[in-house]
This record gives sequence, structure tokens and C-alpha cells, in this order.
Amino acid sequence: MISAKYGPFFSVAREHQVIFYYVGYFSQHIVAAMADAVKLQLEVAGVAGPTRRKLFSSFIEMAQNIIHYSSDALTPASQPDGELRHGSVCIRREEGGRFLLLCANPIEAGTADDLRTKLEHLRSMTLEEIKQAYRQTLREETPAGSKGAGMGFLTMARDASEPLEFDFDAAQGAAGAPVFYLKAAI
Repeated sequence: MISAKYGPFFSVAREHQVIFYYVGYFSQHIVAAMADAVKLQLEVAGVAGPTRRKLFSSFIEMAQNIIHYSSDALTPASQPDGELRHGSVCIRREEGGRFLLLCANPIEAGTADDLRTKLEHLRSMTLEEIKQAYRQTLREETPAGSKGAGMGFLTMARDASEPLEFDFDAAQGAAGAPVFYLKAAI
């Protein structure tokens, strides 16, 4: 019976006030369609303008990180655009008007240590230090091999109401690739 298999998923989503969830392959076109749906859903729900902007920009940054860095790709790594990579993103409402954005995607095994270092440093910064680093990064050249010079993490950290949370789970990934989890509270 279909409801026995999929009913628990829908119940958990409702229980956790999930307002948007996508798991699958991400591309620029898919992200654009998701962005339209998220933007409209937040407007219809009456979410305040500043909160909508922060949610939307962090949502886009999470989706872009999946497109650029997920190790589960249908397109070759040498393909610089038109990437199609696997991951998931979730937006859920919490009590008191707060929202959580969560994303997950497999990463190359060697990437976890670099991400951990960047995110731990970011978590130790004050909001003013994050804003200063954001402005400084805007003025600098994008490093070779980077697809955003760390602007995505700085954007999310700037917009979040508390430090970003992250985790790695080696047991979840296929072919030995750990799964990277990121959470931002807005």
C-alpha cells in the first residue's frame, strides 16, 4: 500500500513544519524554478521582507554549493557550466517565526577537512567580523579553483541568527564519499 510506505515521510514533514524540500539533481534551471516557488511561498505566507531576503539568499547559496561541490554528478568534473549534481535542501518553520535551512550533499573525501576549517573559523567570528570579511572578499580576486571565494558561507553566516552548524557523515555517502550537512537559522 502506497500510504504505508510514503505516509510516514509526509507525517514527519508536517510535524516538522517543512515548507520546502527537494532531493535530487540540481542544475541552474532547477534552482531557478525552486527559487520562484520558494519566493512565492514566503510571500503568500506573509513572511516579513527582511526575513524573506535572508531566507532566499541563503537558500540560493546552499543550492549553488550543491551545484558546484557535490561529488555525485551526472556531468563530468571538467564541465565548467551546466553542472548537474545531487543533494537536498529543506526549509522548515519553527515556533516564534524562525526558519531553518538545511542542505546535504556528498563531497570528495579530502574536502571535509577544508570545509571544517573554514566553517569552524566562521563560527568563531562575531557578526561584525563576518560583515567585514564579506566586504573584504568582495574586493578581492576569486582564488583559482574557487567558484565563489567563500562568499556563500559568508552570506549565510551574515544572514543567520546564530552560528552555522555543520556535520559530516561518512556512513551515508556512496562510494566512500562523506555527506556534508549544513544548517542556517534565520
